[in-house]
Amino acid sequence: MSKDAVVSSRQRMRADARRNFDRIVAAAGTLIAEHGAEASLEEIARRAEVGSATLHRHFPTRRALLEAVFEDRVKTLCTKADDLLTAPDPGEALFTWLRAVGTHAAANRGLGASLMRGGGDPALGRTCHDMIINAGERLLVRARAADAVRPGIAVIHLLKLVGAISLATEQEPDGPAEADRLLALAIDGVRPR
Repeated sequence: MSKDAVVSSRQRMRADARRNFDRIVAAAGTLIAEHGAEASLEEIARRAEVGSATLHRHFPTRRALLEAVFEDRVKTLCTKADDLLTAPDPGEALFTWLRAVGTHAAANRGLGASLMRGGGDPALGRTCHDMIINAGERLLVRARAADAVRPGIAVIHLLKLVGAISLATEQEPDGPAEADRLLALAIDGVRPR
């Protein structure tokens, strides 16, 4: 099922079906954060308090479910960026968002890589990538105007840095805390001298 088909069918859902859809995506997101992209579909259905048939009616394939979780997380990050556009300190707004991106990357636990295996939906990947870049760019422009970041820093560099930190710490017992410490060091290097 294509992403457009999932979105279109979601828009036409009855209220109870939409609640089930949302509960499945939320449960899948939690279990992916705990166990990675190969989280048990049966456990996802159990945590969402729906039957396996309901899960498969909404998401006929694991990939469709993973794409819904990934897209939902990206939209949440973009909403956070939009909310931070009115923060009084543009530099702190950017850095707060980068920490949220780090949390997002840590919670994905192989989700992005799993979606890319076997071809993935290039449109979804491109759309999500563009959404993140644009959201970060808006925050970076504000931070630059306030002289809160060094010149020459591009949003793609910041996102690669956050991704690398997340990847380097995801297998550590205290991975999220270590990622936050490393990100704090990186952010210090982004600030103007």
